[in-house]
Amino acid sequence: MKLGFLFSGQGSQFKEMGQDLYQTEPIYKQTVDEASTVLGIDLTNADVFDDPDNVQVAIVTMSTGINRILATEIGQPVGATGLSLGEYSALVAAGALDLETALPLVADRTRYMAEAGAQNPGKMAAVMKAAPEVLEQAIDEGSKHGKVYPANYNTASQVVIGGDADGVAAASEYLKSNGVKRVVPLNVAVASHTPLMQLASEKLNDRLKTVTFSEPNYPVISNTTADRFEASDIPSTLTKQLVSPTHFDQCAEKLASLSVDTFVEIGPGATLTKLVKKSIKGVETYHVDSVETLAELREKLG
Repeated sequence: MKLGFLFSGQGSQFKEMGQDLYQTEPIYKQTVDEASTVLGIDLTNADVFDDPDNVQVAIVTMSTGINRILATEIGQPVGATGLSLGEYSALVAAGALDLETALPLVADRTRYMAEAGAQNPGKMAAVMKAAPEVLEQAIDEGSKHGKVYPANYNTASQVVIGGDADGVAAASEYLKSNGVKRVVPLNVAVASHTPLMQLASEKLNDRLKTVTFSEPNYPVISNTTADRFEASDIPSTLTKQLVSPTHFDQCAEKLASLSVDTFVEIGPGATLTKLVKKSIKGVETYHVDSVETLAELREKLG
């Protein structure tokens, strides 16, 4: 069995996430307590942990706590990737930076994105089963009315577009009028992974100059390049990530090329394992975000 770890991004968080793990898993409790000390906020309080302003640091904390449990029980994976924010969790797991450094960095990233979103409000929509040429034409059409860009290449049949309200609306209308049956607006206020995040990217670039990264202990595949992070290029790649589309589909394929046959999603939700199932045949998938799902993984993997 060769494991590949997938680290959850923002969007799959849920109420009181991790509270059951905090009560029952000492390693997880220690991680949350550590994060509370680092950030100066009480992440042991469910209301604080679930606060939308804290969601990015909460997800990294949760993912790190779960990864630390798995590290003691099943060891390191062959490789890992994360979706957007999940890359920070993956880099912490692989030893490229420590949690004490990562959490303030992620808190600043949250603030930069909010500032950029206030300056350039955004919309996003998931597009299902659109032919590539139709999607390209829709983006061209949307660009006549506003700003719209590809933001997430999740699978061969699922792409997320993002931009301003007029651009996304015009592109969505074009898609629907040209036979695309499912165009689903997302409940977001910023257009992540598009040029609308330029202000955040610039501020993050300056912030990353204060951080020293180590070589990851195993391959961590970047959403931006669809290749493994090297310590020297982590800052520039994370900077580009905010304004460039993610390529989770290619990241999953890259892990499969490393002979990964079992994918484990770490963090809230099962979004990434569902995407993997659509893209890669014949692999096992699990996710861990609760006492129940952790118990299931322990039973399956011994």
